[in-house]
Amino acid sequence: MFKRIVWATDGSEAADHALPIAQTLAEDSGGHVFVVHITEFAMPGKAGGSYPVHADEDLLMTKIEGQVAALEHAGVGATLETGTTHSLGAAHAIATAAEQVDAELIVVGTRGHTVLAGLLLGAVTQRLLHIAPCPVLVAPAPKH
Repeated sequence: MFKRIVWATDGSEAADHALPIAQTLAEDSGGHVFVVHITEFAMPGKAGGSYPVHADEDLLMTKIEGQVAALEHAGVGATLETGTTHSLGAAHAIATAAEQVDAELIVVGTRGHTVLAGLLLGAVTQRLLHIAPCPVLVAPAPKH
């Protein structure tokens, strides 16, 4: 059904929870998974310069590269697409990446915030639902 699937990940447990859904959809349709990871940078301060929002960005990239390799090992075509943006710009960067690869579906996780909290926090998933160029499948937060 969906041949060009974007799995958007920030390296979190919530994003990891959405990966098997993207993989199954790709396996069932003979599709391809475009793994999209956007590095967010804090806005420059008075002294200039900008730093990644996640201090462990290098570790996250290593993890995500391993997930791409695991998809390929499972026989699913996978490509890693990366980008950068200022903080709070990840949803737009994901939407742009999806448009560039002509995605038919975006698969994302959610941390399980309420709708109100999502609006107040500017949650990437919440924003993506409004601006994505294709359908968005939101995997529910893992239950603990």
